[in-house]
Amino acid sequence: MTSQGMCIAVVSGKGGTGKTSFVSGVGTALAQSGRRVLCLDCDIGLRNLDLALGLSDRALMDFSDVAQGRCPLSAAVVEHPKVSGLYLLTAPVSNRGRPVTETQMISLLQEVRRRFDFCLLDAPAGLGTGFRLATCGADRCVVVTCTDASSLRDAQHTVMELNRFPAGRLHLVVNRVRKKLLRQLHATIDAAIDKAGLPLLGVVPEDDALPLCLNRGIPVPLAGSQLSAAAYRNIAKRIQGERVPLLRIR
Repeated sequence: MTSQGMCIAVVSGKGGTGKTSFVSGVGTALAQSGRRVLCLDCDIGLRNLDLALGLSDRALMDFSDVAQGRCPLSAAVVEHPKVSGLYLLTAPVSNRGRPVTETQMISLLQEVRRRFDFCLLDAPAGLGTGFRLATCGADRCVVVTCTDASSLRDAQHTVMELNRFPAGRLHLVVNRVRKKLLRQLHATIDAAIDKAGLPLLGVVPEDDALPLCLNRGIPVPLAGSQLSAAAYRNIAKRIQGERVPLLRIR
């Protein structure tokens, strides 16, 4: 494990862009490459990263318990039974009680960096409390968008709220790219980059296996699907600094 891990916030302007699947898939791919990875759900009251990872009946404590000193980090994280090095820290089931402050979240992430190589923070849609908690202490940020005009516009608005991230620390992922659009792919991606004003980290194809994987609580890289799994592995390599080309969707 490196001496200081990296925290990456995963955000979008609207719901339905596939952030949670992205966190589950890329987190799994990073762990499979030998990294120690924490997936942290920041969607207070509407958490579902535990479902995507198949850990819904295992997570008893949440990030607020750690951030507010009710339990240590080691007692709250849950290791995946099938992926060595992959852990979950879930969100509170409701927003009742004393809210977690940005100062508390920043302190929590400092401890996370000491224990993990990577932390992927799954932010809720929109620009509310969960979004601010996910981004306030992150080292990098990934904006996930789809190719429709509404998603691109919302991604552009989201970027305007992320000016704390310097150049090179803010990235774009275009998700759910349909194979039928491949001939227009370059124009579509160029439009997304132009609208969001971000460097492209990766492209993830539309994959019919994704809904089934979510329902069964199986991270896509474990399900045998080649489409999105290959994209997640490609993005994981790029996050680790490997100079690999963008995935070609066939």
